Amino acid sequence: MLKTRASASPSSAAAAYRISIMAFPSRSGFPRRRGETIKSLMPGILIGVCIGVCITLSLIKFVMPSPSSESRRVGAFEKPHVELQCPPTAPTAIEPKKPCLDCSSLPPRGAETLPRGIVVPMTDLYPRRLWGKPEEDLPIKPKYLLTLTVGLKQKDFVNQCVQKFSKDWQIVLFHYDGKVSEWDDLEWAKYAIRISTQKQAKWWYAKRFLHPDVVEAYDYIFIWDEDLDVEHFNAEKYMELVKKYDLEISQPGLEPDRGLTWEMTKRLGDSEVHKSTKEKEGWCSDPLLPPCAGFVEIMAPVFSRSAWRCVWHMIQNDLVHGWGLDMELQRCARPAHEKIGVVDAQWIRHRVVLSLNDSGSEDPTLPKWAGVLSVKDRCKYEWSEYGKRLKLADQQERLRAKQTAS
Repeated sequence: MLKTRASASPSSAAAAYRISIMAFPSRSGFPRRRGETIKSLMPGILIGVCIGVCITLSLIKFVMPSPSSESRRVGAFEKPHVELQCPPTAPTAIEPKKPCLDCSSLPPRGAETLPRGIVVPMTDLYPRRLWGKPEEDLPIKPKYLLTLTVGLKQKDFVNQCVQKFSKDWQIVLFHYDGKVSEWDDLEWAKYAIRISTQKQAKWWYAKRFLHPDVVEAYDYIFIWDEDLDVEHFNAEKYMELVKKYDLEISQPGLEPDRGLTWEMTKRLGDSEVHKSTKEKEGWCSDPLLPPCAGFVEIMAPVFSRSAWRCVWHMIQNDLVHGWGLDMELQRCARPAHEKIGVVDAQWIRHRVVLSLNDSGSEDPTLPKWAGVLSVKDRCKYEWSEYGKRLKLADQQERLRAKQTAS
């Protein structure tokens, strides 16, 4: 190849040179100056640019759907879910303004690609048969839910308690000692939902297994301790009074034969229901706020469906004892001094059995005598920590409100 190029004749090289001159003539070969040449080419350049822009816009219109077609798409990135468009709001005494967006038309998170007719966003705790037709599984659908956090040592107390509730109540047992089959001799236990995780407190279970979308089927949710004396309690009559006085959050009155911390939860002998009381001097900054009103304790609370949906969100994952929660329940039933009350006509006694108070003794880093104190210290710490978190959250909310207003 190199040899061939080297032997090229001078005439061919000259021809190539002449071709290059013809293809790229020098300035002297043009009758016009360079500026005039560029000016003459401008109309063609502009026409080419316009054609390119038109083609690009046509392609974009072809690839991107119109707003009308966008609204019909159900892709996960095209259609925001309900939690983003319609965040939950706290109950208020004032009727909130209706949002411009119809929240019921939005799919729940994760269901954006599904047809709406197949989406089931709620569930329940109804046991189901493995045979027959599904519509025949439940001859009676329980209207209420009773949950008890239990250990085998309190089996007799729990059995006495459950006997006070009819088939209108679905029973759920949270076993904190891991002993489940030992309850099989009780007839009602065969139909109860039983969940077992050792050494866990009531509010740990409530946060994980009583999500509002799980208990939506029940009108009222009872979240009770295991050590309650219910000799003078009738569940049906209790519900009659709750509905009569329009209580969103309530508890049975406590018989004042043991040392009580709060005046509000003490049973009054001459009334059906009370919603306020007089506390010790200096305990109430406002007579319409806890602990003088809008207050029940966490040993035997009863929540309406809507109140529980709010309360569940206040429960912290790591604060398992629930201390401090009772003072804040008033945020979930407004006005609290009307919607929260104690049912005096159906009352209970608290046996005060401290089942889990020795849990700290299992920690090898603690001395044996510190086992009970370590649990009490944890409770006190949680109460303090919960107060700090609420204070910070309130401050952030006020700041957010100011920014929105401005």
